[in-house]
Parts: sequence; structure tokens; C-alpha cells
Amino acid sequence: MSLELTNINGGNGNENPSQSQDKRELLCLLKLLRKYQLKGTEELLCQEANVNSADLANICDGDVKAVLSAALALADDDRNRQSVQARASTSVEAKAVTEANAAEALAKFIGDDAFDAQHYEQAYEELRTFVEESLDIYKHELSMVLYPILVQIYFKILASGQIEKARAFIEKYKSDLDGYYIEGLFNLLLISKPEELLDNDLVSAMETDKFVIRMSRDAHSLFKRHIQDRRQEVVADIVSKYLHFDTYEGMARNKLQCVATAGSHIGDAKRQDNKIRVYYGLLKEVDFQTLTTPAPAPEEEDDDPDAPDRPKKKKPKKDPLLSKKSKSDPNAPAIDRIPLPELKDADKLLKLKALREASKRLPLNKDQLPSAVFYTILNSMQGVTCAEISDDSTMLACGFGDSTVRIWSLTPVKLRALKEADALRELDKESADINARMLDERSGEMTRSFLGHTGPVYRCAFAPEMNLLLSCSEDSTIRLWSLLTWSCVVTYRGHVYPVWDVRFAPHGYYFVSCSYDKTARLWATDSNQALRVFVGHLSDVDCVQFHPNSNYVATGSSDRTVRLWDALTGQSVRLMTGHKGTVSSLAFSTCGRYLASGAVDHNIIIWDLSTGSLVTTLLRHTSTVTTITFSRDGTVLAAAGLDNNLTLWDFHKLTDDYLSNQITVSHHQDENDEDVYLLRTFPSKNSPFVTLHFTRRNLLMCVGLFKS
Repeated sequence: MSLELTNINGGNGNENPSQSQDKRELLCLLKLLRKYQLKGTEELLCQEANVNSADLANICDGDVKAVLSAALALADDDRNRQSVQARASTSVEAKAVTEANAAEALAKFIGDDAFDAQHYEQAYEELRTFVEESLDIYKHELSMVLYPILVQIYFKILASGQIEKARAFIEKYKSDLDGYYIEGLFNLLLISKPEELLDNDLVSAMETDKFVIRMSRDAHSLFKRHIQDRRQEVVADIVSKYLHFDTYEGMARNKLQCVATAGSHIGDAKRQDNKIRVYYGLLKEVDFQTLTTPAPAPEEEDDDPDAPDRPKKKKPKKDPLLSKKSKSDPNAPAIDRIPLPELKDADKLLKLKALREASKRLPLNKDQLPSAVFYTILNSMQGVTCAEISDDSTMLACGFGDSTVRIWSLTPVKLRALKEADALRELDKESADINARMLDERSGEMTRSFLGHTGPVYRCAFAPEMNLLLSCSEDSTIRLWSLLTWSCVVTYRGHVYPVWDVRFAPHGYYFVSCSYDKTARLWATDSNQALRVFVGHLSDVDCVQFHPNSNYVATGSSDRTVRLWDALTGQSVRLMTGHKGTVSSLAFSTCGRYLASGAVDHNIIIWDLSTGSLVTTLLRHTSTVTTITFSRDGTVLAAAGLDNNLTLWDFHKLTDDYLSNQITVSHHQDENDEDVYLLRTFPSKNSPFVTLHFTRRNLLMCVGLFKS
């Protein structure tokens, strides 16, 4: 093949525009070959095209870039056209398959070729009449079957294509149900097509797990007799496919007892869900006495004839604070149950410092409440999405809607960075104050920012050693930041949707995250792959918390349940139901036995992890409870939320009453005695609370966002 180029050096000037463009592109190509010193290829092309290389002087670098950009754009257009054609072909095939699968799935909802919506509505009417006319002692337990059966009939009518009739059915009977079911029914009414049933969380929840109803054996016998005597085949079919009765011997529960544990998307928790033993005790602490006591000198004989009058050496005194030996807890897990990082000397010194500071702690009780300090974030145009205070109360981290993370020093000590590598090499590594010497005093600042996420930051978490910070974001990633180099160290990818929460283990090394993808994941800082994936929630997991012994993880979900997971096996060991809305906050008691959860339903529920049972519900807040924490001595529970109120509760009295059997599941549901354990309420002016934190001396620190 040969190329012919004419009239480059003038000529008759009659060349058409397309020929001129071809010449220009060829010269640009030659210019590019010369730039990359491809001399042989350049000479060969000049010879073939009959071009004088001196003509390249008229071509500049801008011309070359323009020609290359046009060529690349043309190639992209061709590639995109082919891709669109391929996608269109695949889409047609996939659409046919999807429609066939959807039709098959909807047929399963209906279950009967001769579907009659009127027949189902009549059967529900008879069931409703039966519940209303039953004895008062059984009525409350029997009424628990109405919601799941109503919803399943609605699914069947909707799947048959009778959308208006399905909505009319819900509107007619929704007033019979308790108020906490109305939100779920409202979401169901938003379904406008039968195909949308297949992607609905509530629908998939009821398809995945049967709706659990706890009922006395007598009440269950009455219900079975009704559907058999009346020959309610349609109700019996729904019961067998979608309901599970967890029956027990004894008297039927009253209204308050039924409501206390109801409200989740899957009904009550089964008793077998909470049978596995939980080691809720705390791990034995390190022996600090060996760390602070100098090693004994080699023993010398007292009867040395050369020095008979030498005074005897005194033994070093033991620190009474450190000589207290922690008792072994029978409910604590084995120290090697999960591999924990070995404490470095620097970590032991940090723990020793914390222990000395804790010795000056103010004991709290109803007569001596904690002082509270409130940090208000002003002029935040980006929107504060989260806040966290370090364990030693020296730093505050905030996440913002513009994807930034910002750190403030809460003390006069500035945030310093490491020295340069050359300066670090000159330091004496054996020096006692090596950690302080490593930092560059000139780099100190009162605030620093981290940039790296590409979406709003939903949670920050300090490492126990205070040298690392975790953050999670809408961009589905978790980032680990160094508080020494002030840079991102690792980006963890595993979740496929926004990550709502992330927490470090109290012993460091491990951390846990939760996401919109309905999972929680356990990670280690030195691995970019999740060690455990906790699967079981039926909707997105909104909050997560590590147990004080680092062996268990608690999660709260939009399916209105709280679960406890074993970090060793990845198994769910506790399922707790009782919230009537999305669970928004979690906190473990300092002893490890109790778990407090706050939710969108404005309630705080205390759970006993030894049995998985509900201890009591604390009613005071009028909006979502966003943050909960326990005092360092475990005697006071602090909670706050979007109602601009901080509440303090007497947790010591609450647990004493529970252990002496003075409160039951239904206690404190009455408005007259809801303030039995309430110590004090502190209102903020106009600032919703974002986080709460007790210092080691029991000063309560609050962070909020001012809303004008």
C-alpha cells in the first residue's frame, strides 16, 4: 500500500477541504513520530507519502493534540455505539427472562388459579369478629395474628393486579391494628405495581422468615379450633406458610406484655434464638504492678564476712492502686478465645495513665449528678453528620456532608505530626519520652482536616491508642487515618452500599462496620478483607457497637430488631424485639451484661444479654434517640436525641430492682411511673445532640449542631 500526498508546497490551490485535512493529519503524525524519536518509521512514511520532512516546521504541538483528541473521540464513539447495541440486545433478552420470573413469582403469591379477592376479605372479616368476641384473657394474644394475615391477603390481591381493591382492603381494616404497624402499612400502600412486591423489604422479610407470634397454648388451641370449625382454608393456608407460633404453658399475656416485645418485621423472637450461652463478663486486665516495679537485683548473702555492717536494702513499696488484683469473672470468655494483639509498652503506659486518672473519678448517684459541658458546632454550612470524642477526651472528630473529616484538639496541646525521616533516625530509640520526641513542635495546629471520601461521612471512631481514626461514608468505603502522619493509611472496600456506622474494638486491632446492604462486617486493621460477615437482618443495619470484652458485636437495624453476634463464630446468639421503629443507637453497660438501645420510636430499651430478655423500657424522649452512653462507673445512663433534651437515668437502681425481681417486662409502660429512674433532664437551647461522652473522671461531654 502506498500513500500519495501532493500539492503540499503550494501547487494550483484547487485541493478540496477533505484533502487538506488529510494532509494536516499526516503531518501531525510525522511530528509525533519525530517527538518520540522514531526516526526509521518517520523516514519510511515520508518516503511513501512523498513528503519533505522540512514541512513539519509549520505544525505545532497544539495541532498534534487536536488531531489526537479528535481520533480518540471518534474511537470512543464507535466503542459506545457497539456497547449500546450489545446492551440493547442483552436488555431485550434479560427483560424477557425477568418478566417470566416476575410472573412466576407473582403466581406464587396468589397460589390459586381461581383467585377470589372477595373470598379472602370475607375470611378476614370472620377472623376479626372471632378475635373481638373472644375472652379478654385471650383477646390480646389472638389479636397479634391480624397484622400478618392482613398483610398477606393484601399481597395476594395486589399480585392479582387488583391494585385499587388491595388499597381499599388496607384502608378498611388498618384502624384495627396497633399504631406501630401503621408505618409499615403506609409503605405498602406506596406500591403501585404488582412487580414492586418482589423488591420490597417487608415482603422479602415475610418470605424469608415466618412471622413469629408468641402465644399461650390455650390461646393457640382456640385459634386452631376457629380456623378448622369455620373451614377457613384460605386463612389456614396463610398460617401454615407464613406464620410460626412459639407456644408456652401458662397464662396468656396481657396487652402491655404483648406490646412490649412486638413491632419488628418478623414478629417476636423465638426462644431458641436466645439459647446459646453468652460470655458477657470482662477480660482480666493486665498486671500493671509488674510494669511499674523495677526488676529485683540479684540476691546477695546476708552473712557476707567482708561487710557485716552493711544495711539491708529496702524492698520497693507497691502502689496500692495497682496492687488490687482483678477477680476472675465466671461469665468472662477465655483470654485466648479470640486472638487479641499483645500490648506494647507504650500501650501499657497509656492504660496505666488511664487507671491513675480513673482513681480520681467522681462517684455518681441520684444525689451527685455529673457536670455536663456542651460543644456546639456553629456556622457549619456543610452539615455535621457525626461526631466522636477520643477515649482520653483530648480530641474531637466530626464528619461532614461534604465528605470531609475534621479533628479538633480539646486541650491546649496542639495536633502535631511526625518529624521528617532524617530527623527520626537521629533520635535515641531507648529514650523514655521517645513518643514525644518523634513529633515536630513546629507542625502543631489546633485543627486538621482529612480529605478522601467522595460522599457524606456518617461515622468517625478513634482507636483505643488514639493514634488512628476510622471513618465510613456514603461512598461504601471505610478509611483508616493516621493521627501521626495525618494521612489515609488504608481504604477498606467490601460493602456495596453506604456504610452507616463503624466502631473500634475496646482492645484495638479489630473494628466492625454496618451498611445499607443489610450486613455488618468484622475487620482487622492489617487486612483489607472482612474477617466475618454477619448476615441475618432483613433491612439495612443502622448502628453497631463492640462488647467491652471484644468477643461480641451488637447491631441495630431498620427491621426494628437488635442482634448480638459472636465475633469468633459469626453466629447470631441473641435476637431482641421490642422497638417500634428503626434502631438508631446502642451502648453496652460497663459490666457487659446489659445493652441499651435507642430508636426512632423515641424509646430506650434495656436488654439482659444473659437471657436476651427485655428488662425495661424508658419513656421520656419525644423524638429519635440518637446517642446513648454509660458513666465510667456504670451507675448512670445518659441519652439524648433530636428533641434537644439530655436525660440521665439511675441505672444502678434499675439493675438492683431487676435482679430483685421488682420489675417485669411490662413495668414502666404506665405514664404514672415512667419517671421512677429519671434523675434529671437537661434541655439545650436549639441544638440536637450528636454524641455523648463520659470522661475518665465522669464529666459528661456533649456535642450538638446549632439549628437556627
